[in-house]
Amino acid sequence: MDRIGDIGLFLRVLDLGSISAAARSLDLSAAVASQRLKRLEADLGVRLLHRTTRRLHPTPEGSLLAEQGRALVDDLEALGSSLRGAGTGVSGTLRVTTSASFGRLYISPLLPEFLAAHPALRIHVNLSDHVMDLVSSGFDLAVRIGALEDSSLVARKLAPNRRLLCASPDYLRRRGRPRVPQDLAKHDCLLLTGHQGRQDVWRFQGDGGAEIAVPVDGRIEANTGELLADAAVAGLGIALHSVWHVWRELESGQLEPVLPEFPLPETGIYAVMPQRRLMPPRVRAFIDFLEARFGTQPPWERHHVGR
Repeated sequence: MDRIGDIGLFLRVLDLGSISAAARSLDLSAAVASQRLKRLEADLGVRLLHRTTRRLHPTPEGSLLAEQGRALVDDLEALGSSLRGAGTGVSGTLRVTTSASFGRLYISPLLPEFLAAHPALRIHVNLSDHVMDLVSSGFDLAVRIGALEDSSLVARKLAPNRRLLCASPDYLRRRGRPRVPQDLAKHDCLLLTGHQGRQDVWRFQGDGGAEIAVPVDGRIEANTGELLADAAVAGLGIALHSVWHVWRELESGQLEPVLPEFPLPETGIYAVMPQRRLMPPRVRAFIDFLEARFGTQPPWERHHVGR
């Protein structure tokens, strides 16, 4: 019995949402795929899938198999690729998740070049501002921005993430320019809400590296940076943004830096992966590619804006 192959089929069903789609991707008939799944369930003595009219869902036992079996299948695939000398033979399906804004602006434009270099590779990209569970969702890696929370993951820094405050010239003419962080209490601040909650305390580096924490408030809050950037350009308040998000508006003069003498702590942009003994060649190739394209001076930092 090809148990590893059957587990791989089961994982493909979860990824694609149906037995027929998984069968097509593996060049199998739906009948053969169904028989193999029943064989796997019979061999393990548990039910792995709930079948509904629209989609298949894993049972608790199926979720456990997906979580632990994916690493096993990936390790075996990585080992096989290494034994075949597949340093130049990147193949399979690369599954990546990243934030909607960063993915659209900086990952999407790079995909044609990366896929052209690896014609045997397929790629599945999930653009979402939700922090996905990489293991249960079946992703090879995530590109994440900011402080990392999950210590069970392996991270590799791709680029620095410099942040600043910014506002439109019109807003600063009408409301005045803050001179110290505490002045922000008198201003409309544009607040981001996300998986970390309402980000209504802004932290600065003061003299001697001491932290200055300032509670802020305003009339607009949103869960997407695009809306807050648009609101800042429209003169509705002061926003806290990563430079990669607003460098074009800063360069054009639509936005101006606010309180540049009080820098915000710098964070990073990371490739984050589940822990596994062997990294699949497709994952290593993509991380190396992104690191080479971003580097110590990523594209958004080549314009010297906001300093």
